[in-house]
Amino acid sequence: MNDNLTTQLHRRYATKQFDTEKKIPQDQFNQLLESLRLSPSSFWLQGWWFVVVESKDLRKQLKPYSRDQPQVIDASHLIVLCRTTKMDTDRVNKYLEKIAKVRWIPFESLDGFRNMMLGHLEGKSDEEIANRLTKQVYIAQWFFLSACAQLHIDACPMEWFDLKKYDEILGLEKDGLASCVIIAAWYRHADDPYAWLPKVRFDLDHVVYIK
Repeated sequence: MNDNLTTQLHRRYATKQFDTEKKIPQDQFNQLLESLRLSPSSFWLQGWWFVVVESKDLRKQLKPYSRDQPQVIDASHLIVLCRTTKMDTDRVNKYLEKIAKVRWIPFESLDGFRNMMLGHLEGKSDEEIANRLTKQVYIAQWFFLSACAQLHIDACPMEWFDLKKYDEILGLEKDGLASCVIIAAWYRHADDPYAWLPKVRFDLDHVVYIK
């Protein structure tokens, strides 16, 4: 088997039908969670949380607000990628405290970095910050999907769902979170007709412009 990156990306697709008899091994799922945790973010502030929905009861409640897509129920794992609803001085300080602890440096030595980050956030509207954090969540989504491709795990990212209902059912608002995108992950069913269709993309010279 040719395990190079391009081969795995060609293999990846938004899986529609899953094998409900299989479950992602916990050690591999832990690697997928690490891919989310290690994703890049603006100023490294990591304004996100990733909610793993294991409860079948919760999944049944979510399905009608997910355009009744069966993946919500059938998936081995369902992950809701969320942005934080607040990015403020407290969040910045918590991150800097983590830097000081991990790198064994005085918190005070990070004052310049702290002032730079706070200056960047100053004057930004809640809507602008929310939009920026949502973009960061989508970067994390791509890291997760790439990790799935490398591990031969299938996934289906979904964004056409009722965000407000998801927030309500999962109690996200009280935790200072807002849902952005969901990913259903597990293994494709042998009968999924989409699994064997060739990937359709524009040629490179139609999407890459060199000046």
